[in-house]
Amino acid sequence: MADAVERTTDSPSGVENEQPVEVKWYRSVFYNATILGLCSFAAPGLWGAMNSLGAGGAQSPYLVNTGNALTFCLMVVSCWLTSGVVKYIGIKGALFVGTIGYAPYSAGLYLNNRYGVEWLVIVGAAFCGISAGIFWAAEAAIAIAYPEPRNRGRMVAYWLTWTRIGQILGGAVNLGLNADRNQAGKVSYNVYLIFIALQACGTLVALFLNNPSKVQRPSGIPVQLTIFDSPWQEIKATTKTFLTKKFLLIILWIGQGVYSEAVFFTYNSLWFSVRARALGSFLSGIVAVICGNLLGLWLDQHQISLKTRSRRAFVVIMTLQGAWWLWLTINVTEYRRTQPLFDWADPGFGRAFGVFVFLVAGFQLNYNFSYFIIGQISSSPQETIRLSALLRGTESAWQAVSYGLNAIPIIASVGGPYINFGLWGAAIIPVWFVIKDFGAEKDKSDVESPSIEVHSELQKETGSN
Repeated sequence: MADAVERTTDSPSGVENEQPVEVKWYRSVFYNATILGLCSFAAPGLWGAMNSLGAGGAQSPYLVNTGNALTFCLMVVSCWLTSGVVKYIGIKGALFVGTIGYAPYSAGLYLNNRYGVEWLVIVGAAFCGISAGIFWAAEAAIAIAYPEPRNRGRMVAYWLTWTRIGQILGGAVNLGLNADRNQAGKVSYNVYLIFIALQACGTLVALFLNNPSKVQRPSGIPVQLTIFDSPWQEIKATTKTFLTKKFLLIILWIGQGVYSEAVFFTYNSLWFSVRARALGSFLSGIVAVICGNLLGLWLDQHQISLKTRSRRAFVVIMTLQGAWWLWLTINVTEYRRTQPLFDWADPGFGRAFGVFVFLVAGFQLNYNFSYFIIGQISSSPQETIRLSALLRGTESAWQAVSYGLNAIPIIASVGGPYINFGLWGAAIIPVWFVIKDFGAEKDKSDVESPSIEVHSELQKETGSN
């Protein structure tokens, strides 16, 4: 097939110039974002759907939280190795391999829910952790690198919408199956059969992603997403990137955003009836989609300076997060003493339920903004892959700690919100030292320069030969 861009070599620097092209729909960024979204819907989206029911739909959260802690521990390792994996099988192959472990995870929850089998919860979590780390790093790199920077905010929001559609669908299915269950307990095991089938389909969908060289952008600027170095060199380069000042400064911020997942899912499991948990999964996904897409639209308002967009988004996100953590802290302190079980017909349900919905939305906002940050601090396509892997690996490490601690009853009931509230406060100043530089450097913007980007890659390729 012909190249996705027309190339000439008339520039004085010898760097190829790209001309606008007529984009084929099956090579477009939107098409690839949709394929990526469908994979995210089937894999982490349905994973989130099950966990948004409270501890994977189980009656007690502790075994599932232990399994999830193992998943995220293994994801730290597999994320770190992803750039080396991409060297041999490409970004498309990495996405395909990354989808494989999710169905065994769901199978473990199914057998535990229906027959009380516990061992497959742990084994399925291990399979999920090994593959999901590769998936997470690969999908992040694709989401950042495939769109043109001026459209990246909306494309990231669109992709993440599919992840939440998985949660919304799961919540809707479960709500229909459990609408009459106004007491505590586990969800219907029939839900898992649907999830397992959809997750198996997600593996096949990954095969329809275009390789970076085949993607067509309207501007004609090619997608650069290739690893040139050996796996061992990549591991060393990834470690070096982790130790850079800018990445170290955002570690606490990443933590305060993703530590919350185990906290609010456990909160949902402990204090709500089965049908209220299903309603929470459904409604919180809708609110998260709306908030995430609004943030994407804001970040792509290029008539407003990058400095203004980044700073205002940061202030709004962190202010809302602080308010929601204060709300949750007050709630769990009281509930630890009174031991309520809320159904949607009960007094006080709105106060208990509302904070769960908002925290899921906050999780989505933090996720969207993290890709924006990585896109701004990345200086080359190879570094985009490394930073994406580090972002997801760091997220996994925080989530491993969070799920591990929330397997302890006292942490699950009150300690989790206290810890997360503290992380939120500790993260504000370090990440600000990164955010404040966005738009302040004259040579850094979120409008892509093809000559600079391609020239940078040509230099790297020449230097490696």
